[in-house]
Amino acid sequence: MPTRQRLKELMISELMLDMTADDIGDDTPLFGPAGIGLDSVDALQLVVMIEKHFNFKMADQDQAKRILHSVSTIAEALEQKAVA
Repeated sequence: MPTRQRLKELMISELMLDMTADDIGDDTPLFGPAGIGLDSVDALQLVVMIEKHFNFKMADQDQAKRILHSVSTIAEALEQKAVA
């Protein structure tokens, strides 16, 4: 399964989102009114989910803000880690 699709499905199940994977655009912001509306509690759950399923730890809050912008930015960070 492609990384982006897996991320969307994990987000829906782990964050208990009332939507489908097709409802989440790859580049749609995850937070705020222009995006899918995740909040700070969701952000923490998202970090834990990424650590648990992808064994990827974020170094600090600034890195987390950049990476957690969208499904695409998360997938790119995971793909860069896989290459490194």
